[in-house]
Amino acid sequence: MGNTYIPFKALFKRLNVDFVLPPVNNQRTLSLGVRYSPVGLCIPFKLTLGNLIEAAEMGADTLLMAGGYGICRLGNYAQTQEQILHDLGYKVEVVQVNVSEQKLSGLLKMIKRLSNNASWARIISAFRIGLTKLNALDRIERAVQKIRAVELVKGTANKLYAKAVKAIDEADDYSTLKKVQRDYINQLNQVPKNPQAQPLIVGITGEFYVLLEPFSNLDVESELGKLGVEVRRRLFVSEWTKFSLFLNSLGISETARIHKAALPYLKRDVGGDGWESVGEKVLHAKEYDGFIHLAPFTCMPEIVAQNIMSSTKENIPVLTILCDEQVTKTGMLTRLEAFVDLLERKRRAGNNNRH
Repeated sequence: MGNTYIPFKALFKRLNVDFVLPPVNNQRTLSLGVRYSPVGLCIPFKLTLGNLIEAAEMGADTLLMAGGYGICRLGNYAQTQEQILHDLGYKVEVVQVNVSEQKLSGLLKMIKRLSNNASWARIISAFRIGLTKLNALDRIERAVQKIRAVELVKGTANKLYAKAVKAIDEADDYSTLKKVQRDYINQLNQVPKNPQAQPLIVGITGEFYVLLEPFSNLDVESELGKLGVEVRRRLFVSEWTKFSLFLNSLGISETARIHKAALPYLKRDVGGDGWESVGEKVLHAKEYDGFIHLAPFTCMPEIVAQNIMSSTKENIPVLTILCDEQVTKTGMLTRLEAFVDLLERKRRAGNNNRH
């Protein structure tokens, strides 16, 4: 899912855990997942199943899968996927990481088990380097989201981003990480920009996985950047980790403000990220020109959110993109271009009205 493999890789290397890294999501990953998934399941299930099959092909005998007891079907992924893998003849164990219930202690216990009972000092040290890499990746990605919209030569920020991700992956200590982060932020700030640009600002909200995995959303953020749009994404893994694993236990919640904003339209959790999708629109309606709502096809929480978002009183356009293996890049680009054109006309009409 996005770059989340990098902090895990750093963690396992430091603890001398023997691990394999399946390929970054590609067409084969998706094809494997689609072939062996039950009918009607969502693209996060299909892609993660494809990941697990590819890992099993590479010799993995223990597979990690996020999970939890929520209203979303994610809570049943691990058991279902393990059964599918057994039916395919792979002798593997799927370990479900129940971060939603046991928070930090559950994650650390799981790491201890996988690390052949390494000392807590080593586990915490390895965990810290993983978190530092996660923070560095997200800081650079935020900078890239701004630069893409105003760069004179399209694709410059993406090239720097790819190099930065590789450098963060290879960095092996805190001082190197700090230097990599500083150097690439400086390089991004020096990218030649269009001084006349006044980019549209589009919020991106929706279900966790399709927000964070570019292959599942056909790289929508990069495509918006090419159209001169600055993206503001609801979710970054480093922030989610900070709140979910640390601050929630102190009673500080990153979603309380979003849930409060959604209350006139939605009074309770509908599972997944549906409540957050509605609240995000209401909360930022005055700051953004429009919203893109990413949802896996058949995802019930996002279907609920989609129907509510189109009828709130906030006058801000929302484009819902349903992510599935049937969606083509060409079709998505046509919709994005039309949406951006609509937002530009709306902004011009607003400016004319003010004069």
